[in-house]
Amino acid sequence: MKFVLGGMTNMFEELPHIIEGAMEADKHGFDTILIPDHYMWGQGNERSSTLESWITLSFLAAKTEKLRLGTLVTPIPFRPPAILAKMISTLDHLSNGRVTLGVGAGWSQSEFEGYSEWSNNKTRVDKTREGLELIMKLWKDDVVDFDGKFYKAKGAQLEPKPVQKPYPKLLFGTNSPRMLKLAGQYANICHLAFPRSNEEYETAKRLLFEAAAKHKRKDEISILYGSMWPSKYDSKDQMKKVEEAKSLGAEYFLASLARDSNFKANVSSFEKDIISSF
Repeated sequence: MKFVLGGMTNMFEELPHIIEGAMEADKHGFDTILIPDHYMWGQGNERSSTLESWITLSFLAAKTEKLRLGTLVTPIPFRPPAILAKMISTLDHLSNGRVTLGVGAGWSQSEFEGYSEWSNNKTRVDKTREGLELIMKLWKDDVVDFDGKFYKAKGAQLEPKPVQKPYPKLLFGTNSPRMLKLAGQYANICHLAFPRSNEEYETAKRLLFEAAAKHKRKDEISILYGSMWPSKYDSKDQMKKVEEAKSLGAEYFLASLARDSNFKANVSSFEKDIISSF
């Protein structure tokens, strides 16, 4: 079992917690830290005072040594995918190969309307598939000519290529059938987001691995289990959740600890009480 520190937003006011969390997680046995990737969480100044997540992760790369750095998740249609590919390749070098790209289709209409272009669910998933295909080609091929429905490239060269080969890990966070099928084709890790019951979780997992089997990569996908919603630290409760994750076949556990005055101590306690047992 590998352990992931989550539970944070990318709100500007949380920057001290994000820095503290990354530095403590790096020292205390966590595999990865994940932050969301949003410019606007809704209407109003109090919901839009955010950090640019990929710039923030670049800053955290300089503060850490072993910790993987990623998003849960980046809405692929939100930015030009070729630009995103270049950003992430650069960060992969700055971090010596520690980047995980969270892949999603996006859900916040207000931020898309403010910074990009809002589309219906089907179109956003179509853009996600096409954008991801362009990103991966740029990461692998010397010269890229790409003529898609939504994105185009002519003679594009992305150098240097990412440190990780063939490219950085892809983490999908979804429960929608079409995105689960896409995850089955491309994901290294999948977070089956917000299941309302064990039955819903198992259905999403079945769809994911049925799709993976079609692409002969059923053994290439790991499950990330847990919630991004923070909760007060209780070692017995956390152990119960980790054992549940293990029983459901997860290889990663998402630990979301309350961002309070005990946050730093709780990250340390999690290693002593939980990580050391695995």
